[in-house]
Amino acid sequence: MRLGLFGGTFNPIHYGHLRAAEEAVEILQLQRLLFIPAARPPHKNTKTVTPFAIRLAMTRLAVAEIPHFDVSDIENQRSEKSYSIETLRLFRRQFGSEVEIFFIVGLDAMLEIDTWKDYQDLFTLSHFFVLDRPGYDPCDLERILRRKVDPQGVYQADTRVFQHSSGNCIYFRPTTHLDISSSRIRLLASRGQSLRFLLPEEVRRFILDNKVYG
Repeated sequence: MRLGLFGGTFNPIHYGHLRAAEEAVEILQLQRLLFIPAARPPHKNTKTVTPFAIRLAMTRLAVAEIPHFDVSDIENQRSEKSYSIETLRLFRRQFGSEVEIFFIVGLDAMLEIDTWKDYQDLFTLSHFFVLDRPGYDPCDLERILRRKVDPQGVYQADTRVFQHSSGNCIYFRPTTHLDISSSRIRLLASRGQSLRFLLPEEVRRFILDNKVYG
């Protein structure tokens, strides 16, 4: 089985996240993709982040009708910060070698991968799929991977794949750019402006009915 893991704050989840996930499923031929809302994001001020239960509920509403999408609350099952390395270790212990795991991240996150906990161990546990991001230069990726991740890795320019010494691969593929951000949605909601066509209707109604963003 080929399993995708897509972590993030999802505050809230929107069509940019969903379209990227759908394209990852097609490109990587995944049987299943799990959205993993961060319970206590280590790179954010948790006091200002919308409560986990609300973000989890919105994410579940967004993917409820998509057979190959699901949601995991695994990062709320731990009391410490939501470090990706711990999540990957848990999944690897759970599935062993029977499942190929593909961890999905944005190019912006990959360029700062050395700020993540035990970041060099990440690539021994999973393949990575790097989503392009507007405003970032994908040409920086190979340089960053060689300098920060694995000097012995092999980059195949024709397929845009970086093979780690562990045998796992880091895939870079351009995906559809939808200029939607969670921060923009929160701002619009706080002003009472329309959120229509930025995120699934079920999530939009949940935000409005529960006054999630004031």
